[in-house]
Amino acid sequence: MVRKLTAVALSTLMITTSLPAEETERLEIIGADILIPETGRVLTGQRILIEHGRISVIESASGRRQDASTTRLDLTGLTILPGLIDLHSHLLLHPYDETSWNDQVLKESLELRTIRGVIAAQRTLEAGFTTLRDLGTEGAAYADVALRDAINLGIIPGPRVFAATRAIVATGCYGPSGFDPRWDLPKGAQVADGPVEVRKVVRQQIAAGADWIKVYADYRRKPGDPSTPTFSQAELDAIVDEATSAGLPVAAHASTDEAIRRAVLAGVKTIEHGYQASEEVLTLMRDHGVVLCPTLTASESMARYSGWDETQKDHPRITGAKALMKRALKVGVIIACGSDVGVFSHGDNARELELLAAYGMKTEEVIRSATTIAARTLGKENELGRIAQGYLADLIAVKGNPLRDITVLRSPVVVIKDGIVVIDRR
Repeated sequence: MVRKLTAVALSTLMITTSLPAEETERLEIIGADILIPETGRVLTGQRILIEHGRISVIESASGRRQDASTTRLDLTGLTILPGLIDLHSHLLLHPYDETSWNDQVLKESLELRTIRGVIAAQRTLEAGFTTLRDLGTEGAAYADVALRDAINLGIIPGPRVFAATRAIVATGCYGPSGFDPRWDLPKGAQVADGPVEVRKVVRQQIAAGADWIKVYADYRRKPGDPSTPTFSQAELDAIVDEATSAGLPVAAHASTDEAIRRAVLAGVKTIEHGYQASEEVLTLMRDHGVVLCPTLTASESMARYSGWDETQKDHPRITGAKALMKRALKVGVIIACGSDVGVFSHGDNARELELLAAYGMKTEEVIRSATTIAARTLGKENELGRIAQGYLADLIAVKGNPLRDITVLRSPVVVIKDGIVVIDRR
């Protein structure tokens, strides 16, 4: 389905590209309840003052002073909280029920995919997700770096992007696959084998602009086969060691118990998916401080694409995701919001938060998973994920209290990024 740019979208583009944070007036927010994720408290009767893209003052609204250079934003009746963070996204993909993954990688041009990525970034920001970690371009080279830089330069609207570029896979352990072996087809990630070669590709990706390194620690070897570990312990150790030497963290795609164990021992920062993780390995993750991004919406979406809906008995993908969450919550592993958006529609990221709550997470923990916990995972806990003095002014305002109804996060009324109002639907 082709979506036309709306007047709101066009106005967002104009606002975002024409008003860099350092040139805006001071912004004063009054009237809203303020949700503090780290405590779960809601503050009333406060004002927030934003200067040069950062929060400079949070204080009682009584006795406030306003000068001529300050713009006032009255959000009475709304709840304000930090801009949301999704730690597993693919801006260069679009839903698989529109076009299969194979066809996106093999048939869509880099130019077309990048244009799609521009619209995906805009939809994401409009949905209140002001920061993304983009975990692999899936055959689109280094287009995520271009999108990140274009957003940072104010050329296009979008969230703050942390890019992982091409991702790393072992020979014969990724797609597109299942073709006549005579043909050497493009892959959805960068192929490397052995400790020496994986170090080389880590260096290449860092030089190309990566903020994170992503490795596929397991994958199926042939279409229809179950996933198995793909990299040895020595290879994973080399990947993490090389990235760490350059100051970059590593994310590991891993669903099988053994691949997760190897990745944790290697020192990765996050495990993506993790569906088959045992309590023993989840405990290992907890003890090493490794974060789980369970990508629940991707599981649900793939179930839907196969014909499942809520009127039927749970699809095996749903059953597996629920079981993982039960084990993870029992063990106490750190869980962060990572949806795998791109498998499903950009802008629907909040579905991940709804499923985290539906599968057993307390609502305040769900909100932290997309704010304070996600910010800490990115190493940005002193800039993002909180409403506090000195923090970047990434904020959203919603109708109602998300602590009581998580679904209100699906429809933000106001979105502010870097102190700039990019969406105002009041």
